[in-house]
Amino acid sequence: MAVGKNKRLTKSKKGSRKKALDPFLKKEWYKLQAPSIFSVKDCGKTIITKTQGQKVASDGLKGRVIELSLADLNSNEALSWRKVKLCVEDVQGYNCLLNFHGMDMTRDKLCSLIKKRQSIIEAYVDARTTDGYIVRLFCIAFTRPQDNQIKKTCYAQSSQVRSIRARMVQTLSDLGSSKDLKGLVKDLISAPIGEQIERECSGIFPIKDCFIRKVKVLKKPKFDVSSLMEWHTDEGTDVGTAVAPVAEEGLVAGAGGRL
Repeated sequence: MAVGKNKRLTKSKKGSRKKALDPFLKKEWYKLQAPSIFSVKDCGKTIITKTQGQKVASDGLKGRVIELSLADLNSNEALSWRKVKLCVEDVQGYNCLLNFHGMDMTRDKLCSLIKKRQSIIEAYVDARTTDGYIVRLFCIAFTRPQDNQIKKTCYAQSSQVRSIRARMVQTLSDLGSSKDLKGLVKDLISAPIGEQIERECSGIFPIKDCFIRKVKVLKKPKFDVSSLMEWHTDEGTDVGTAVAPVAEEGLVAGAGGRL
């Protein structure tokens, strides 16, 4: 046979096309476990490719950041404007243990606060918690008209804005450096820090709608499993069951007991 003739013998297409496999057959689901400071512990699921050879699934999960609404975490729709970021710190079985990573406000809530004829005052501060986390806290507030004011505008002077900002920075730094991260997050979720700043600044210029706009975790200490498990243990301490009182026997004088 001549060279180069009958080329179709070498170009057989039978079996060359790969059979399409469902990519989800190689995946597996992991549960997300929120810290115990939130009322809802099972906050969702995440997916990852199964362990194959040296590519371990748990290594791919560590470091993932999950953004959740505080309304879902605390079963309170009034807090739907607050977003919470949680980071996967450790994987135990099919459970991903989450830790606090940051906090933010929804865009529609922030836009609803911004109006004409008022001043916006913003401040931020970096604070180191007692357990070694460095967090950056952002605060925002708006001026409001005084009582019985006729004038439409309520703009603050630059000196008043600087004074209010200095008071904000002082309050935020005291808040961040006086507690560990767990205590700080509890205060940010439940305590009305904005109202406290409003009261402190009322002597300079009346302000309203003061919120901790954003919280960032800039630096974390070295990973420790015991400190992470403190986030996932229940708040209530086990005090044991009550024991029935034992009837005391009559003491005899001179036997070493006090009468």
